[in-house]
Amino acid sequence: MTYLRNIAVLTGVVVFVLDQLTKVIVVHWMNLKSVGAIDVLPPVLNLRMAWNRGINFGLMANDNDLTRWVLIALALVISAWVVWWIRKEGGNRWALISAGLLVGGALGNVIDRILYGAVADFLNMSCCGYDNPYAFNVADISIFAGAIGLIVFTGEKKTS
Repeated sequence: MTYLRNIAVLTGVVVFVLDQLTKVIVVHWMNLKSVGAIDVLPPVLNLRMAWNRGINFGLMANDNDLTRWVLIALALVISAWVVWWIRKEGGNRWALISAGLLVGGALGNVIDRILYGAVADFLNMSCCGYDNPYAFNVADISIFAGAIGLIVFTGEKKTS
């Protein structure tokens, strides 16, 4: 079981490092924070700088410092709860990977809020005549995939 729990930790560390590395490359080295937009494979993949002060899709977004710290605290509490829960309940490989995805992504966005006061979002994807106005990052993808994975891969086994 220790081996499986290590998968959760390894997944979380990989997601966290990948998230922060992509932000350093795109936001700072490619200077997206100043340029604002870089078309990579339009319209499928574009880089669009967006500083998200709220939660998904900018909900609860404002420049209030209290909101920033509440969102940081909330992410840390949820991450701690997921770690506690997965340690207590265990789970299969996919559940543990899902927990690592969620926690690694949440901590990546926490670091953004601490360093920048907002989450650095920059991935923008559109297709088939739909112009997507939203941007996201590696952490956002990981949080979403991890949450879905925890729903799908955890819970009591059903007996017939």
